[in-house]
Amino acid sequence: MKSDYKSPPGAVATAYVVPLPGPAASAPPVMAAVFHPAGAVNGGVVPLADSTAGQGAGAWYVYKCTGDGKADAYYHPPIWIPAAKPGAKKPTPAQLADVARNELGLPSPAIEANPAAEQLVGLPTWLWLDRAQWKTVSATASVPGVAVTAKAKPTSVTWTMGDGHTVTCKGPGTAYSSSAGNPKSASPTCGYTYRSSSAGQPGAAFAVSATVRWTVTWAGAGRTGTFPAMTTTSAAAFRVAESQSVGSGG
Repeated sequence: MKSDYKSPPGAVATAYVVPLPGPAASAPPVMAAVFHPAGAVNGGVVPLADSTAGQGAGAWYVYKCTGDGKADAYYHPPIWIPAAKPGAKKPTPAQLADVARNELGLPSPAIEANPAAEQLVGLPTWLWLDRAQWKTVSATASVPGVAVTAKAKPTSVTWTMGDGHTVTCKGPGTAYSSSAGNPKSASPTCGYTYRSSSAGQPGAAFAVSATVRWTVTWAGAGRTGTFPAMTTTSAAAFRVAESQSVGSGG
């Protein structure tokens, strides 16, 4: 969004060039800037409103995701976008889709399992991810008259169990609950049963990872398209012990 903030007196801008996706002829670079006002106002990053700043006609812009865009400038420096020249070409929908895809900010999966502290050989392990993260994520990029939205939808998660086996589940899995009844019952949607202990492994634990696959599409300006699938991964360590049984002889 175009910034409506003013630079405080004495503000100093450090600028650098950032190329936009696409051929240089149709996607000219823009200039980003980090501002260092006296006294480090707002943590040293301040959005600036219209200013030639030695760059000619144009304006500073800030990313806007929430509220008035001010907080977003702490994470994405403002950028200088020169005023369009007569006859200049706008970015194509596909180029804007690239920008939107890069702003998706997909969450890393939050791994959960039951038993929580230590798995047991032969006892089903329930596997699941935070369901609040299992949702479509979207981001929009726009220029005057053209807006494109990219959407990423989680479709599956592949668990690498650390013992040479993998498990692929179509959803986030089912969180274990005492209402499940028999603690030896298997997860109805996503689980695994270890057949060997993790003794002898580094840290006496199996290195486990969960990789979520996201399908990514975009739409805008009467066009649609798809991107190659994206993935996010998190890791955990599962300790697996041999179950002990006690018997008596006659």
